[in-house]
Amino acid sequence: MSPHVLILGGTAEARELAAALATRPGVRVTTSLAGRVTRPGALAGDVRVGGFGGARGLADWLREQHVDALVDATHPFAEGITANAAQAAAASGVTAVVLRRPGWRPGPEDRWHTVPSLAGAADLLPRFGSRAFLTTGRLGLAAFAHLTDLHFVVRSVEPPEQPMPPHTEVLLARGPFTVADETTLLREYLIDVLVTKDSGGEATAAKLTAARQLGLPVVLVRRPPLPEGVNAVPDVAGVLARLGLDALQ
Repeated sequence: MSPHVLILGGTAEARELAAALATRPGVRVTTSLAGRVTRPGALAGDVRVGGFGGARGLADWLREQHVDALVDATHPFAEGITANAAQAAAASGVTAVVLRRPGWRPGPEDRWHTVPSLAGAADLLPRFGSRAFLTTGRLGLAAFAHLTDLHFVVRSVEPPEQPMPPHTEVLLARGPFTVADETTLLREYLIDVLVTKDSGGEATAAKLTAARQLGLPVVLVRRPPLPEGVNAVPDVAGVLARLGLDALQ
């Protein structure tokens, strides 16, 4: 019987993994998307959109669809999905792998201030000036809504959800962005401080380089910890090796 791999997707790594698995003879690959992005782009293999109904619903789906391996390749901050995936895999006896790109590391010239949450970021912001560039995604802006004396520039792929700070400009844009792009934006909007999550990867790192070159402080939200007993691999090659599919092509 052909092995069936379910990818919990939404990241560039998930897309890369689906393409790699699709080239393996006899492997069936299904990518599941939450459906929060209206134009997710083409994916290799089968695609399903929408939730499963928590850990129990996902475990049922794994059994019903005869899934042999589950790869959690969601965003590093998708804490609830990662917890559900770990529980569902354990309950159904399915092999589970977490694919997480490595986090960012500061250089000697970076002015990073690391915090555990968006609320922690909001607490720090007033000390850095009056204009903040938020690249924390369209969710969670409520954490900054009480900062009525600050001006925010918010960039996201989809329109952000309310509530949000009263003085907010929204930029709808999809990356990747170059260092030149980010430098121009930071200058044009007179940004005093950059707020972002530790998503990792090169695709969204240009803003950090631009902030460094302009001498701007960065408030960086740490990743949530993985569930107890769960370890991550950093790349697609690691997933293929863990699943024993690296030699198949």
